[in-house]
Amino acid sequence: MTAITLRGLTKEYESTLAVDAIDLTIESGELFFLLGPSGCGKTTLLRMLAGFIDPTAGNILFDDKEVTHTPPNKRNTGMVFQSYALWPHMTVLENVAYGLKIRKNSATQQRKKALETLEIVHMEHLAERKPNELSGGQQQRVALARAIVVEPDVLLLDEPLSNLDAKLRLEMRSEIRRICTSIGMTTVYVTHDQKEALSIADRLAILKDGQVMQVGTPREVYQAPVSQFVAEFIGETNFVRAKETPLGLETSFCTLKSDHTCEKEDIVCSLRPEAIRVVDTPATCNSFSGTREETIYLGEVAQHKIKVASDLILRVTEVNPRHLGEVGDVLHMTVDPCDVIPLPL
Repeated sequence: MTAITLRGLTKEYESTLAVDAIDLTIESGELFFLLGPSGCGKTTLLRMLAGFIDPTAGNILFDDKEVTHTPPNKRNTGMVFQSYALWPHMTVLENVAYGLKIRKNSATQQRKKALETLEIVHMEHLAERKPNELSGGQQQRVALARAIVVEPDVLLLDEPLSNLDAKLRLEMRSEIRRICTSIGMTTVYVTHDQKEALSIADRLAILKDGQVMQVGTPREVYQAPVSQFVAEFIGETNFVRAKETPLGLETSFCTLKSDHTCEKEDIVCSLRPEAIRVVDTPATCNSFSGTREETIYLGEVAQHKIKVASDLILRVTEVNPRHLGEVGDVLHMTVDPCDVIPLPL
């Protein structure tokens, strides 16, 4: 297993700064996600790790080995692209064994190792099929097997689920987690899908404009974002202007107590819709009321829009909903202090 260290990694394209002096450490055996909107630099960063793009400045280390300008074929990385790029004229087994063939493994070794790897991805029973006889999810497993069969030091995944339909993406999330965990290989995974990252990653980095905004576990980043950008990108939230007072965070509809602090004078509070609870009677802490503007019933949840001030409507998600009255109803709500996140405005 290999640790990755980036020191001041930068990539410029004429007047465009795609990656801006990133310092980052990815631990050995970690399943690490690069997450951000289109154009944030995540794919450029991944391709620099693979050796397909030379950085303008900075260093890339695999363990203590400098690989910044090492050619791709000398880095011992495996990569899975958005398009699976399987050879259509080869069988599944031949596709997976191709990297071993290039490395001049014997025919016996190629077959043995390719079959063992197909077992890891649960595709050994389709070894003699051609790629066009497989579903999208099956092709994804083959592409993954082809990348890991050569035992790379680092596995790189570039939005590998983007071409699958919603149901297959859900299935493949747990499969990729299972496979990467079972082989214990350091894996860097690029995506713009927040749910994908939250459900699979050991840790993740949120990128914006070529810079790392926050690094942490999915739970840390979701529950304790450091900025409005991170809070909004990694999930749905309500932003509420607030002012620090001796009694708490004064908003337009109540004073909220928070377990968190913010050193700035101008503050906005992040309140996740699922953190706001609809209650039958006013609570003793962080209690406020509002008027129902809209409710969308989805079975296991209801999505409420509740007006709590003349210029503020909060989105509230109620699990196993019981408060399903009419527009104009007054609803009582509360939010735990640990879920009130003050952020710089």
